[in-house]
Amino acid sequence: MRKLHFDPRTKLLLMIFTILSATLSPSLYYASGLVLLIMLFGFACGKPRYSLLGALTYTVFFALTILTRDFLYGTLQTMLIAFLGLVHKVYPCGLMAGIMIGSTKVSEFMTGMHRLHVPRKIVIPLAVMLRYLPVIREDWGFIKDAMQMRDVSPSLGGLLAHPGKTAECVYVPLMMSASKAADELSIASVTRGIENPEPRTCLIQIRFGAADALAACAFLLYFIAGMAVRGGWI
Repeated sequence: MRKLHFDPRTKLLLMIFTILSATLSPSLYYASGLVLLIMLFGFACGKPRYSLLGALTYTVFFALTILTRDFLYGTLQTMLIAFLGLVHKVYPCGLMAGIMIGSTKVSEFMTGMHRLHVPRKIVIPLAVMLRYLPVIREDWGFIKDAMQMRDVSPSLGGLLAHPGKTAECVYVPLMMSASKAADELSIASVTRGIENPEPRTCLIQIRFGAADALAACAFLLYFIAGMAVRGGWI
């Protein structure tokens, strides 16, 4: 499937529609349709593996919700339904945010925000965050390798078996590497002229196209359909 290029402003708009749709979701099946729509958008952005894995993970939560609703009773059912209800509200937003971050370059994001006349005090921290998350993911891979060399499993079972040692092996190096990475990214950003007040340039042309209009209309119509069901219009 050919990868489509979306304007970063379009992705931001779709993120807003996703948040509104997930927050005001009228039913569990509506939330499932929202995840399916996000998965299709992820395929279009060139993130098929991440999108498919995210959709399959949500399918597990969906099945757990149905089983809890139909086969459990009492306090346990109430607790699980409350937890799973929160998952159904937050999960689509997290999936959309992951696709947005993974498919958007920092230069494209800053150019798009500059054209929206967003204050630099907001743009600069967001740009550093976009570059910061992949660094943390890379550091987490190194931490897992180091933990396995010390016979500590970076999993839930390892946490239950050796909670103190697991926390020490995870949080201490992760916090230290995070602090170091934040300082290095800030210095690199200033060196590359992130605070330059002149208009930014970008090798990739940033503009709205047919793909942007189609994606925005699809998410907008889905949001309207949800509000129609919620308000009893249909």
